[in-house]
Amino acid sequence: MKISVLGNGGWGTALAILLKNKGFDVSLWGAFKEDIEAIKKAGENKKFLPGFKVPKTIQLTSEIYAACEGANIITLAIPSRFLRDVITKNKTILKESQAGFVSVAKGIEEKSLKRMSEIAREVLGDIEIAVLSGPSIAPEVSRGIPTAVVVASEDEIFARKVSDIFRAERFRVYTNKDVIGVELGGAFKNVIAIASGISDGLGFGANTKAAILTRGLTEMTRLGLAMGGSRDTFQGLSGLGDMITTCVSSEGRNHRFGEEIGKGNKPELLLNKSVMEIEGAWTSRAAVELGKIYNIELPITQQVHAVLFENKSPLLAVNELMTREPKSE
Repeated sequence: MKISVLGNGGWGTALAILLKNKGFDVSLWGAFKEDIEAIKKAGENKKFLPGFKVPKTIQLTSEIYAACEGANIITLAIPSRFLRDVITKNKTILKESQAGFVSVAKGIEEKSLKRMSEIAREVLGDIEIAVLSGPSIAPEVSRGIPTAVVVASEDEIFARKVSDIFRAERFRVYTNKDVIGVELGGAFKNVIAIASGISDGLGFGANTKAAILTRGLTEMTRLGLAMGGSRDTFQGLSGLGDMITTCVSSEGRNHRFGEEIGKGNKPELLLNKSVMEIEGAWTSRAAVELGKIYNIELPITQQVHAVLFENKSPLLAVNELMTREPKSE
Protein backbone atom coordinates (compact mmCIF):
# COMPACT_ATOMS: atom_id res chain seq x y z
CA MET A 1 0.00 0.00 0.00
CA LYS A 2 1.26 3.47 -0.90
CA ILE A 3 0.47 6.48 1.27
CA SER A 4 1.19 9.98 0.07
CA VAL A 5 1.66 12.78 2.60
CA LEU A 6 1.12 16.23 1.13
CA GLY A 7 2.80 18.86 3.30
CA ASN A 8 6.33 18.62 4.68
CA GLY A 9 5.70 20.54 7.90
CA GLY A 10 6.44 19.00 11.27
CA TRP A 11 3.20 17.03 11.47
CA GLY A 12 3.31 15.79 7.88
CA THR A 13 6.92 14.69 8.35
CA ALA A 14 6.15 12.95 11.66
CA LEU A 15 3.28 11.03 10.07
CA ALA A 16 5.41 10.06 7.07
CA ILE A 17 8.06 8.65 9.41
CA LEU A 18 5.44 6.80 11.49
CA LEU A 19 3.86 5.26 8.40
CA LYS A 20 7.23 4.29 6.91
CA ASN A 21 8.20 2.62 10.17
CA LYS A 22 5.05 0.52 9.80
CA GLY A 23 6.32 -0.75 6.46
CA PHE A 24 4.18 1.25 4.04
CA ASP A 25 5.42 2.73 0.78
CA VAL A 26 5.45 6.44 1.67
CA SER A 27 5.94 9.66 -0.30
CA LEU A 28 6.33 13.09 1.28
CA TRP A 29 5.56 16.13 -0.86
CA GLY A 30 6.56 19.72 -0.22
CA ALA A 31 5.62 22.79 -2.22
CA PHE A 32 9.17 24.18 -2.25
CA LYS A 33 11.92 22.23 -3.97
CA GLU A 34 14.62 23.78 -1.78
CA ASP A 35 12.93 22.43 1.36
CA ILE A 36 12.74 18.92 -0.08
CA GLU A 37 16.36 19.05 -1.22
CA ALA A 38 17.39 20.21 2.26
CA ILE A 39 15.69 17.17 3.82
CA LYS A 40 17.42 14.86 1.34
CA LYS A 41 20.79 16.40 2.07
CA ALA A 42 20.50 16.48 5.86
CA GLY A 43 18.54 13.26 6.32
CA GLU A 44 16.14 15.16 8.57
CA ASN A 45 13.66 18.02 8.36
CA LYS A 46 15.76 20.62 10.15
CA LYS A 47 13.29 23.38 9.31
CA PHE A 48 10.13 21.85 10.76
CA LEU A 49 11.08 18.69 12.70
CA PRO A 50 14.74 18.90 13.70
CA GLY A 51 16.46 16.01 15.41
CA PHE A 52 14.55 13.15 13.80
CA LYS A 53 15.95 11.09 10.95
CA VAL A 54 13.81 10.84 7.83
CA PRO A 55 14.21 7.32 6.40
CA LYS A 56 15.95 7.30 3.03
CA THR A 57 13.25 4.96 1.77
CA ILE A 58 10.63 7.74 1.98
CA GLN A 59 10.10 9.22 -1.47
CA LEU A 60 10.79 12.95 -1.09
CA THR A 61 9.47 15.12 -3.90
CA SER A 62 8.21 18.57 -4.85
CA GLU A 63 6.33 17.06 -7.83
CA ILE A 64 2.79 16.29 -6.75
CA TYR A 65 2.16 13.81 -9.57
CA ALA A 66 5.12 11.71 -8.43
CA ALA A 67 3.90 11.86 -4.84
CA CYS A 68 0.36 10.77 -5.65
CA GLU A 69 1.02 8.25 -8.42
CA GLY A 70 -0.28 4.87 -7.29
CA ALA A 71 -1.31 6.17 -3.86
CA ASN A 72 -4.06 4.36 -1.99
CA ILE A 73 -4.31 7.07 0.68
CA ILE A 74 -3.47 10.76 0.32
CA THR A 75 -2.87 12.57 3.61
CA LEU A 76 -3.58 16.30 3.49
CA ALA A 77 -1.09 17.90 5.89
CA ILE A 78 -1.16 21.30 4.20
CA PRO A 79 -1.75 24.34 6.46
CA SER A 80 -5.40 25.37 6.44
CA ARG A 81 -4.71 28.76 4.82
CA PHE A 82 -3.19 27.09 1.76
CA LEU A 83 -5.22 23.89 1.40
CA ARG A 84 -7.76 25.20 -1.11
CA ASP A 85 -5.10 26.73 -3.33
CA VAL A 86 -2.94 23.58 -3.41
CA ILE A 87 -5.71 21.10 -4.13
CA THR A 88 -7.39 23.41 -6.67
CA LYS A 89 -4.15 23.76 -8.64
CA ASN A 90 -3.68 19.98 -8.57
CA LYS A 91 -7.35 18.96 -8.80
CA THR A 92 -6.99 16.75 -11.85
CA ILE A 93 -4.08 14.75 -10.41
CA LEU A 94 -5.81 14.30 -7.06
CA LYS A 95 -9.16 13.28 -8.55
CA GLU A 96 -7.59 10.84 -11.00
CA SER A 97 -5.65 9.14 -8.22
CA GLN A 98 -8.90 7.53 -6.95
CA ALA A 99 -7.28 7.45 -3.50
CA GLY A 100 -8.99 7.91 -0.17
CA PHE A 101 -8.13 11.13 1.66
CA VAL A 102 -7.18 11.86 5.26
CA SER A 103 -7.16 15.49 6.41
CA VAL A 104 -4.84 16.23 9.32
CA ALA A 105 -4.78 20.05 9.11
CA LYS A 106 -6.41 21.97 11.98
CA GLY A 107 -8.13 25.19 11.02
CA ILE A 108 -11.12 26.98 9.51
CA GLU A 109 -10.89 28.79 6.19
CA GLU A 110 -11.17 32.48 6.94
CA LYS A 111 -13.23 33.64 3.95
CA SER A 112 -15.63 30.71 3.51
CA LEU A 113 -15.66 29.65 7.20
CA LYS A 114 -15.46 26.04 6.02
CA ARG A 115 -13.75 23.08 7.60
CA MET A 116 -10.89 21.32 5.80
CA SER A 117 -12.92 18.27 4.76
CA GLU A 118 -15.63 20.57 3.39
CA ILE A 119 -13.06 22.37 1.24
CA ALA A 120 -11.66 19.07 -0.02
CA ARG A 121 -15.10 17.83 -1.01
CA GLU A 122 -16.03 21.16 -2.58
CA VAL A 123 -12.93 21.11 -4.79
CA LEU A 124 -12.50 17.39 -5.45
CA GLY A 125 -16.11 16.21 -5.49
CA ASP A 126 -17.53 13.09 -3.84
CA ILE A 127 -14.30 11.72 -2.39
CA GLU A 128 -13.77 9.23 0.41
CA ILE A 129 -12.39 11.33 3.28
CA ALA A 130 -11.63 11.09 6.97
CA VAL A 131 -10.13 13.57 9.43
CA LEU A 132 -7.45 12.69 11.96
CA SER A 133 -7.06 14.91 15.00
CA GLY A 134 -6.26 14.93 18.70
CA PRO A 135 -3.44 15.72 21.15
CA SER A 136 -0.45 14.88 18.99
CA ILE A 137 2.52 17.25 19.11
CA ALA A 138 4.81 16.14 16.29
CA PRO A 139 8.12 15.85 18.20
CA GLU A 140 6.47 13.71 20.89
CA VAL A 141 5.01 11.35 18.29
CA SER A 142 8.43 11.12 16.63
CA ARG A 143 10.04 10.31 19.99
CA GLY A 144 7.64 7.41 20.41
CA ILE A 145 5.82 8.94 23.36
CA PRO A 146 2.43 7.21 23.82
CA THR A 147 -0.21 9.23 21.97
CA ALA A 148 -3.93 8.78 21.35
CA VAL A 149 -5.86 10.46 18.54
CA VAL A 150 -9.20 10.07 16.79
CA VAL A 151 -10.17 9.57 13.16
CA ALA A 152 -13.64 10.63 12.04
CA SER A 153 -15.55 9.87 8.88
CA GLU A 154 -19.16 9.65 7.82
CA ASP A 155 -18.18 6.22 6.46
CA GLU A 156 -17.48 4.00 9.47
CA ILE A 157 -15.75 1.36 7.33
CA PHE A 158 -13.34 3.96 5.94
CA ALA A 159 -12.73 5.34 9.44
CA ARG A 160 -11.74 1.87 10.64
CA LYS A 161 -9.51 1.42 7.60
CA VAL A 162 -7.69 4.69 8.32
CA SER A 163 -7.43 3.75 12.01
CA ASP A 164 -5.76 0.48 11.08
CA ILE A 165 -3.32 2.24 8.74
CA PHE A 166 -2.15 4.84 11.25
CA ARG A 167 -2.36 2.79 14.45
CA ALA A 168 1.04 1.88 15.88
CA GLU A 169 2.45 0.52 19.14
CA ARG A 170 2.72 4.03 20.65
CA PHE A 171 0.07 5.71 18.49
CA ARG A 172 -3.49 4.69 19.37
CA VAL A 173 -6.28 5.70 16.99
CA TYR A 174 -9.94 5.79 18.04
CA THR A 175 -12.83 6.22 15.59
CA ASN A 176 -15.73 8.67 15.62
CA LYS A 177 -18.61 9.54 13.28
CA ASP A 178 -18.69 13.21 14.31
CA VAL A 179 -16.58 14.82 11.58
CA ILE A 180 -17.88 18.30 12.42
CA GLY A 181 -16.98 18.07 16.10
CA VAL A 182 -13.56 16.55 15.52
CA GLU A 183 -12.57 19.25 13.02
CA LEU A 184 -13.95 22.13 15.06
CA GLY A 185 -12.25 20.95 18.25
CA GLY A 186 -8.91 20.69 16.48
CA ALA A 187 -9.28 24.18 15.05
CA PHE A 188 -10.71 26.12 18.01
CA LYS A 189 -8.32 24.73 20.63
CA ASN A 190 -5.48 26.65 18.96
CA VAL A 191 -7.19 29.95 19.79
CA ILE A 192 -7.46 28.96 23.45
CA ALA A 193 -3.81 27.85 23.36
CA ILE A 194 -2.82 31.39 22.34
CA ALA A 195 -4.81 32.74 25.30
CA SER A 196 -3.05 30.26 27.60
CA GLY A 197 0.33 31.33 26.26
CA ILE A 198 -0.46 35.01 26.76
CA SER A 199 -1.36 34.21 30.36
CA ASP A 200 1.97 32.46 30.91
CA GLY A 201 3.84 35.31 29.24
CA LEU A 202 2.19 37.78 31.60
CA GLY A 203 3.38 35.71 34.55
CA PHE A 204 0.00 34.44 35.69
CA GLY A 205 -0.39 31.06 37.37
CA ALA A 206 -2.34 27.82 37.49
CA ASN A 207 -5.58 29.50 38.58
CA THR A 208 -5.62 31.60 35.43
CA LYS A 209 -4.77 28.68 33.16
CA ALA A 210 -7.54 26.57 34.68
CA ALA A 211 -10.01 29.37 34.05
CA ILE A 212 -8.87 29.75 30.44
CA LEU A 213 -9.11 26.01 29.73
CA THR A 214 -12.51 25.47 31.34
CA ARG A 215 -14.13 28.60 29.93
CA GLY A 216 -12.40 28.04 26.61
CA LEU A 217 -13.88 24.55 26.47
CA THR A 218 -17.29 26.09 27.15
CA GLU A 219 -16.86 28.45 24.19
CA MET A 220 -15.72 25.62 21.93
CA THR A 221 -18.63 23.42 22.97
CA ARG A 222 -21.34 26.07 22.62
CA LEU A 223 -20.22 27.08 19.14
CA GLY A 224 -19.55 23.48 18.12
CA LEU A 225 -23.01 22.34 19.19
CA ALA A 226 -24.60 25.20 17.26
CA MET A 227 -22.68 24.08 14.18
CA GLY A 228 -23.78 20.46 14.48
CA GLY A 229 -21.06 18.81 16.56
CA SER A 230 -21.60 16.44 19.49
CA ARG A 231 -20.99 17.38 23.12
CA ASP A 232 -19.17 14.08 23.72
CA THR A 233 -16.69 14.92 20.96
CA PHE A 234 -15.69 18.20 22.59
CA GLN A 235 -15.13 16.33 25.88
CA GLY A 236 -12.90 13.83 24.07
CA LEU A 237 -9.47 13.63 22.46
CA SER A 238 -10.06 16.11 19.65
CA GLY A 239 -11.59 18.70 21.97
CA LEU A 240 -10.53 18.79 25.61
CA GLY A 241 -7.62 16.41 25.03
CA ASP A 242 -6.05 18.46 22.26
CA MET A 243 -6.69 21.68 24.17
CA ILE A 244 -4.86 20.43 27.27
CA THR A 245 -1.82 19.34 25.27
CA THR A 246 -1.60 22.54 23.26
CA CYS A 247 -2.09 24.76 26.29
CA VAL A 248 0.46 23.12 28.57
CA SER A 249 3.22 21.84 26.29
CA SER A 250 6.26 24.02 25.69
CA GLU A 251 6.42 22.50 22.20
CA GLY A 252 2.99 23.79 21.14
CA ARG A 253 3.62 26.60 18.66
CA ASN A 254 0.32 28.41 19.29
CA HIS A 255 1.07 28.48 23.01
CA ARG A 256 4.64 29.70 22.37
CA PHE A 257 3.28 32.42 20.10
CA GLY A 258 0.88 33.60 22.83
CA GLU A 259 3.62 33.49 25.45
CA GLU A 260 5.81 35.81 23.36
CA ILE A 261 2.89 38.24 23.06
CA GLY A 262 2.41 38.15 26.83
CA LYS A 263 6.08 39.05 27.21
CA GLY A 264 5.54 42.19 25.16
CA ASN A 265 6.32 41.15 21.58
CA LYS A 266 4.13 42.43 18.75
CA PRO A 267 1.79 39.82 17.20
CA GLU A 268 2.31 41.01 13.63
CA LEU A 269 6.09 40.78 13.94
CA LEU A 270 5.87 37.28 15.42
CA LEU A 271 3.55 36.13 12.65
CA ASN A 272 5.82 37.54 9.96
CA LYS A 273 8.96 35.85 11.25
CA SER A 274 7.48 32.50 12.29
CA VAL A 275 8.66 29.54 10.22
CA MET A 276 5.78 27.47 11.58
CA GLU A 277 2.17 28.21 10.70
CA ILE A 278 0.30 29.75 13.66
CA GLU A 279 -3.11 28.26 12.88
CA GLY A 280 -4.80 29.74 15.94
CA ALA A 281 -4.25 33.32 14.80
CA TRP A 282 -6.21 32.84 11.59
CA THR A 283 -8.78 30.59 13.26
CA SER A 284 -9.55 33.39 15.73
CA ARG A 285 -10.78 35.50 12.83
CA ALA A 286 -13.01 32.73 11.54
CA ALA A 287 -14.28 31.89 15.03
CA VAL A 288 -15.32 35.48 15.73
CA GLU A 289 -17.32 35.54 12.50
CA LEU A 290 -18.92 32.16 13.27
CA GLY A 291 -19.87 33.42 16.72
CA LYS A 292 -21.72 36.31 15.10
CA ILE A 293 -23.48 34.03 12.62
CA TYR A 294 -24.64 31.56 15.29
CA ASN A 295 -25.18 34.22 17.96
CA ILE A 296 -22.78 32.56 20.39
CA GLU A 297 -20.85 34.64 22.91
CA LEU A 298 -17.09 33.91 22.71
CA PRO A 299 -15.39 36.30 25.16
CA ILE A 300 -11.95 34.64 25.27
CA THR A 301 -11.85 34.15 21.50
CA GLN A 302 -12.91 37.74 20.91
CA GLN A 303 -10.22 39.09 23.21
CA VAL A 304 -7.53 36.93 21.56
CA HIS A 305 -8.63 38.30 18.20
CA ALA A 306 -8.52 41.85 19.53
CA VAL A 307 -4.98 41.40 20.88
CA LEU A 308 -3.77 39.88 17.61
CA PHE A 309 -5.47 42.12 15.08
CA GLU A 310 -6.82 45.22 16.86
CA ASN A 311 -3.68 46.22 18.78
CA LYS A 312 -5.32 45.64 22.16
CA SER A 313 -3.05 45.34 25.18
CA PRO A 314 -3.04 41.79 26.63
CA LEU A 315 -3.50 43.23 30.14
CA LEU A 316 -6.50 45.26 29.03
CA ALA A 317 -7.98 42.12 27.46
CA VAL A 318 -7.54 40.27 30.76
CA ASN A 319 -9.12 43.12 32.73
CA GLU A 320 -12.12 43.20 30.40
CA LEU A 321 -12.60 39.45 30.73
CA MET A 322 -12.40 39.59 34.52
CA THR A 323 -14.77 42.53 34.91
CA ARG A 324 -17.52 41.28 32.59
CA GLU A 325 -21.04 41.19 33.97
CA PRO A 326 -21.38 38.23 36.40
CA LYS A 327 -23.05 35.16 34.92
CA SER A 328 -24.19 31.71 35.95
CA GLU A 329 -21.68 28.99 35.06
